Amino acid sequence: MENDVKEKLEEEEEEANRLLPPPHPQSLPSSDSESEAAFESNEKILIVDFESPDDPTTGDSPPPFSWRKLWLFTGPGFLMSIAFLDPGNLEGDLQAGAIAGYSLLWLLMWATAMGLLIQMLSARVGVATGRHLAELCRDEYPTWARYVLWSMAELALIGADIQEVIGSAIAIQILSRGVLPLWAGVVITASDCFLFLFLENYGVRKLEAVFAVLIATMGLSFAWMFGETKPSGKELMIGILLPRLSSKTIRQAVGVVGCVIMPHNVFLHSALVQSRKIDPKRKSRVQEALNYYLIESSVALFISFMINLFVTTVFAKGFYGTEKANNIGLVNAGQYLQEKFGGGLLPILYIWGIGLLAAGQSSTITGTYAGQFIMGGFLNLRLKKWMRAVITRSCAIVPTMIVAIVFNTSEASLDVLNEWLNVLQSVQIPFALLPLLTLVSKEEIMGDFKIGPILQRIAWTVAALVMIINGYLLLDFFVSEVDGFLFGVTVCVWTTAYIAFIVYLISHSNFFPSPWSSSSIELPKRVSVSDS
Repeated sequence: MENDVKEKLEEEEEEANRLLPPPHPQSLPSSDSESEAAFESNEKILIVDFESPDDPTTGDSPPPFSWRKLWLFTGPGFLMSIAFLDPGNLEGDLQAGAIAGYSLLWLLMWATAMGLLIQMLSARVGVATGRHLAELCRDEYPTWARYVLWSMAELALIGADIQEVIGSAIAIQILSRGVLPLWAGVVITASDCFLFLFLENYGVRKLEAVFAVLIATMGLSFAWMFGETKPSGKELMIGILLPRLSSKTIRQAVGVVGCVIMPHNVFLHSALVQSRKIDPKRKSRVQEALNYYLIESSVALFISFMINLFVTTVFAKGFYGTEKANNIGLVNAGQYLQEKFGGGLLPILYIWGIGLLAAGQSSTITGTYAGQFIMGGFLNLRLKKWMRAVITRSCAIVPTMIVAIVFNTSEASLDVLNEWLNVLQSVQIPFALLPLLTLVSKEEIMGDFKIGPILQRIAWTVAALVMIINGYLLLDFFVSEVDGFLFGVTVCVWTTAYIAFIVYLISHSNFFPSPWSSSSIELPKRVSVSDS
């Protein structure tokens, strides 16, 4: 009996290897070298049919639900959710709580739901095509557009990484009682690149387990803070169920929504889902994978929502309506908490430091991960993983080290820098969302898993809402910060080029029958891959 089961598993593994999807016809490499892959075949986790091993499931219906199979699929969604918990998001949470109180909790909930929709579209692309978003963009767009998209993705990643590394360095400074300066914390955080490489050698599941521990650390730390400060349960429920928005809190509302969609995270999730062996040629297997990924991603983002809620309500309880509300930021948040609430068994300053350190470390490692996929996918580089990780880490650590040395003694300067980095993130959002919506709507790429008209409209509405909100943030920032004729002219030139490229991406999507693309309705007829 044992030999029969073993033979069955070997047969399924051989079949999975045999049925691995070939490259998309439009994306065959021009050289004899193989195209860059997110995960090698021997790195992927084999999904076994526990419930009915003798049923090959050749129909269109996915196999019945299995808790053990859900466990095998669990992992990518939790790595994706870390971008919702990075230090930049935590700063947005604490500022929203301090300035707007409990009134924006409903927006935090719906923003997380919008983030889930976008991330599931990213997962859909990865599962249905067997390739990740950066790879598909490399073949979908002309060379000049591809390099622009790659440059924007790298800039977004560097901006996010600076925030994450600085957040970790602040946490290290707190936990060392100020002994270690900010630049020393940056050096320590940079070493996580080598930890990442070390863990990767032991397989995907070991790496996912480490991230699970870091998420649990964040959850326990901020839940402890929530329990210590005892925010109002009544105000909390009203904040979630009753939408409220005033002119005084509009900037915090924009920040809550703007922090949800991280450009590099859209690229990351489409690659992470390929860590499981799924045959894109079998409709039932693809649908099964999407069902399990939806469940685990929903659970992961619910946990991230609760952690963000803990942070928001703690600062709402402590600082809403006080003089300190407008001055609080990531740098001084721990000290303000200590002055307000003191400490019991464990001072709240160190609880905050532990949670912030877990957030910073986990997000910097996922940033390194995302950087590998972005660089490898857009440029089709056949580099060893350690080399890609070192290059990716260096791109962020060098500017971060400069920032840490220059702004080490100035909290106000760090806050201004963080505002500029948030603007950088906002600018890059269309360059991840628009290619994603373009690809997930194309039948020649997605086959039967192309999203339908209703989901297309919902997805484009969400994307438009996110871009409009971030556009407002950009406008508000530049109106207050742009000073001087030369700087103003430079901003206008770059804004014109920026809008022109967004218009190009929208016209390329063929979603809108637009006057600037008269052949947009006929474009899907050019390719007949699905008929071959």
